[in-house]
Amino acid sequence: MLADVIAYVLSIRHGGSFLGGPSKHVAERYGAIGFELSHGRRWQTIFEALVLHGGFVQLLANVVALAIFGPNVEDATGRLRFPAFYLLGGLSALGLGVLLAPNSTVPLLGGSGATAAVLGGYVLLYPRAHVLSLSLVPFFATVLAVPAVLLIGVWWAVQLWLGAAGLADPFAGDWGVAYAGLVGALLLGLLLIRPFASAARISAKGHRPPPQPVY
Repeated sequence: MLADVIAYVLSIRHGGSFLGGPSKHVAERYGAIGFELSHGRRWQTIFEALVLHGGFVQLLANVVALAIFGPNVEDATGRLRFPAFYLLGGLSALGLGVLLAPNSTVPLLGGSGATAAVLGGYVLLYPRAHVLSLSLVPFFATVLAVPAVLLIGVWWAVQLWLGAAGLADPFAGDWGVAYAGLVGALLLGLLLIRPFASAARISAKGHRPPPQPVY
């Protein structure tokens, strides 16, 4: 979460805007471009792109999702395995994007891919979990137990809206390829969470629900 926020602030220092995200120049310099990668150039951008976001709304959605669901997944995998799981999710999203559009010159910003893998892992580990949510309406407030799957579905809807509205990247193009990469990262999270998670931790957690954060 901290790395995403710092990278976002740095990416808009010399161009772009706080709400609109980094400029096209920054995205081209640090984003993962399918044409470059498919021709064996600028491999370092696959790691730089992992912490980049196309705008503030996308950054906020990912930071909130990681704050709610990340600690439970990290608790299941352990602190040493979780970073590897997180990075593999982001790399899989970028890799699938390059595979689907190897000649694209539109940079991919992969900050959401790693988050998608974490959400996939959470769904498999805790399919019936609920998240305590503070609901605020005029003159009334209450705490609701919202199904975690519903909140994850909201995250996916936000990502789809950002892509369709052209708010997910400075170029407003190839959003379908980027969204397909997120789906790939989600599937990778579903497949890899069991091998990454400790069997003892999973067994222990099977007898009680995960901690329920309040937001």
